[in-house]
Amino acid sequence: MSKIVIPEGYKTPLSVYEMQRAIEFIKSNFQVNLGQALNLRRVSAPLFVDENSGLNDNLNGVERPVSFDIPDVGTTAQVVHSLAKWKRLALKKYEFNVGKGLFTDMNAIRRDEEVDNTHSIYVDQWDWEKVISREDRTEGYLRQTVRAIVGAVCETNDALQIAFPSLHTKLDREVYFVTTQELEDRWPDKTPKEREDAICREHHTVFLMQIGDNLKRSGKPHDGRAPDYDDWALNGDILMWNDVLQRSFEISSMGIRVDEDSMRYQLKKRGCEERSALPFHKLLLSGQLPLTIGGGIGQSRLCMLMIGTCHIGEVQASQWDKDTVDACQKAGILLL
Repeated sequence: MSKIVIPEGYKTPLSVYEMQRAIEFIKSNFQVNLGQALNLRRVSAPLFVDENSGLNDNLNGVERPVSFDIPDVGTTAQVVHSLAKWKRLALKKYEFNVGKGLFTDMNAIRRDEEVDNTHSIYVDQWDWEKVISREDRTEGYLRQTVRAIVGAVCETNDALQIAFPSLHTKLDREVYFVTTQELEDRWPDKTPKEREDAICREHHTVFLMQIGDNLKRSGKPHDGRAPDYDDWALNGDILMWNDVLQRSFEISSMGIRVDEDSMRYQLKKRGCEERSALPFHKLLLSGQLPLTIGGGIGQSRLCMLMIGTCHIGEVQASQWDKDTVDACQKAGILLL
């Protein structure tokens, strides 16, 4: 059954041809702005990894990766869910120093994703990771990095509106920082998603911190977060108010990554201590990987937000259920 919501009176903001030009403009401009803001260099990245490497992102632990055998190599590969762990290993192999980082185009298949206006089984994002010092593992450094990313987003949006004068998306550079526990304390009767909508309605650009550990009232996490890459005490999501959909809109999941102590705690908390024997985890727990901060920034999500489309299928090619296709056709919305 389709979960699509089409706002009353909605019309696609650009022609099909102009839409492609705008998407190209956003992607080429933003990656330059991001690289300059965080001192990142572009690298090549894998579409798939060995299933026994421990490098794939386990997401919430229930999603099934797309896997296939490689007869000539003698192994089974998994299409990545994200490059959260691979990037940290790459920083070590490519000999990046403190204060320098990498970014890459990450393309993934998440076949168990529940598709709607903002979710697709095809994921495209800028995955980035940066080497930091032990002294940088602080909330202050995290906030500084968030502000730099939001600045790069807003600069790209400003340039887009000069190149495409018919577009008028307004983005707020001022970031409001709040924890998931503070939201639960304020709105204990709302769902996590309702809390996000409520806070973004008040403060249009929000960084929602500390995602993954259990909240005090409900005893459940605000949202799922794998236990072996983000430090749950030093992570968060960048949310912006989407005026077209009239709701909060996640553009990035990010955070300071686990060190040895936080990984042990989080693996135990989620009952995943057996992962300690995987190659990536053994390197981290023995102190052989650099301390890092990193995240993913949705490419199609940014295009949706800046161009002002109501459905992610207007800015990326994917697969949709028949009800969604029929509803979009009826509304004059072209799904790529």
